[in-house]
Amino acid sequence: MRMTYALPAALIVLAAAGPARATPCADEISTLERRLDSAGAEKVTGKEPPGGATSSHSDKALAQPPGGKPSDPGVTSTAGGVKEAKALVQQAKAEDKAGKAEACRDTILKAKEKAGALP
Repeated sequence: MRMTYALPAALIVLAAAGPARATPCADEISTLERRLDSAGAEKVTGKEPPGGATSSHSDKALAQPPGGKPSDPGVTSTAGGVKEAKALVQQAKAEDKAGKAEACRDTILKAKEKAGALP
């Protein structure tokens, strides 16, 4: 008889645990971090990220950045912009950890604007 109560209770506890810190902002943070540690960011900053440049490992990824310039010159990446974006990502991480979802999304948006269109 006790077994009939134990199984549903265990399932409820497992369901309540859910994925650890899988928030929409955390997903945005990790995506932007990969972008800021990419070969394109290295090309803009002249510095290789710790551990080497990352790759998306996607079969849809281009082997090299497309040639040419962005259609909007205002979104051109700069070394200073990439550095500011990295600082904003750290701020967003702190906001996400504190449960400030709206502030985290706003900070990530600012970071994306600072990063610009990376090659």
